[in-house]
Amino acid sequence: MRPDLLFFRKGDLRDFLEYKKLELKKEVERYDSNYILNVSEEDFCQYLVSKYSLKPPKIYEDKIYVYSQKEVDVDVSRDSMRPIFVKGVQIIIAVPFEGDGELFQYRPSGFTFNPPRGEVVGKEIHLIYEMVEHNAERLKQECQQELNEIKEYLEWVERDVNAFNGSLDQFVRQLISQRKKKLLDDLRLVSSLGIPIKPREDMPTTYTIPSIRKKPKFEPPRVSGETFKPEPALALEEYENILEMIYNMALIMERSPRTFSKLREEEIRDHFLMMLNAHYEGQATGETFNYGGKTDILIRVEDKNVFIAECKFWKGEKKLVEAIDQLLGYTSWRDTKTAILLFNKNQNFSSVLAKIDPTVKSHVCYKRDWSLKSDKLKSETIFSYVFHQPEDVNREIILTIMAFNVPK
Repeated sequence: MRPDLLFFRKGDLRDFLEYKKLELKKEVERYDSNYILNVSEEDFCQYLVSKYSLKPPKIYEDKIYVYSQKEVDVDVSRDSMRPIFVKGVQIIIAVPFEGDGELFQYRPSGFTFNPPRGEVVGKEIHLIYEMVEHNAERLKQECQQELNEIKEYLEWVERDVNAFNGSLDQFVRQLISQRKKKLLDDLRLVSSLGIPIKPREDMPTTYTIPSIRKKPKFEPPRVSGETFKPEPALALEEYENILEMIYNMALIMERSPRTFSKLREEEIRDHFLMMLNAHYEGQATGETFNYGGKTDILIRVEDKNVFIAECKFWKGEKKLVEAIDQLLGYTSWRDTKTAILLFNKNQNFSSVLAKIDPTVKSHVCYKRDWSLKSDKLKSETIFSYVFHQPEDVNREIILTIMAFNVPK
């Protein structure tokens, strides 16, 4: 092998990985405030993690081939002060690889003092041999030894890179969160927007419900557009409290099929409205929850919805899609929280459950799954997702579908 070619010689891989994080940090800081405040945080995070994640190289020994062979002058002087050239042959053996070729340049945390030699050309590594003897067996042995050493180094590289990749998600989220908090602090919008929603003093005990915080908060919202404008948003904790109460109420109705089966969708809606308003009271009126259509349950702020729930009987996939479209048409604020209470009568409940997830994910506005934190809401009959408004992919909507079976 030519002594002037060395892999893993440019510097420490650890320093290179730290430099990549510094590049990432600078990129986040380059975006202006409106972009940071308006963009979907999850989408932005996934983009940065994908962009800065590295793929450790993997060589394909089964695709090795002779790249070139030509006559050259070979220095045979070895330790002599003056070079002595004789005619010989240069053979370049190419080994295809996949992954990030620049990782062949940096020394991983595990290494030897005699690294393998070669060079990266496109998506191949070239092993360059110059010799005057025609000894095929010796060439084969040297090539295999070199490949073994390269594979050992790549195992060390993979270990370091996997640790780096594994840390990126948390690192990116922290960067974005810190920058967004700083911008919100600058705008003095970190505090609550002052839209109280509080429990009634005379809350009845008819239903088993979770404890309600006395002063639930509305989180600072995120908006899209050229100029940042604050919009109210229901806190995630409060959203899950509401879902838990709905779930408890629906279980009671589910267990009373004789009475429940006679109710229409609007009558079901009214039962939930009464129960929710028994536990919450509004700022200006006695009721926090109201209705805006035949079956929807709303919390409205400044004549726009921050929470919407729809009561529907299962009538097939098409009707479920129509219900989702209906919800999306009602949403105005960013981060509107929504729910569909789906009641099944006279159909196989397992079959209905199997159709919900693929139907939802086929919707053009579906973005990703959402994980509810409440243990009570972790059920095979509850599905939670993130959607975007039809006109703006950065205006995200949380949709939770709660399915209930009504026995005959």
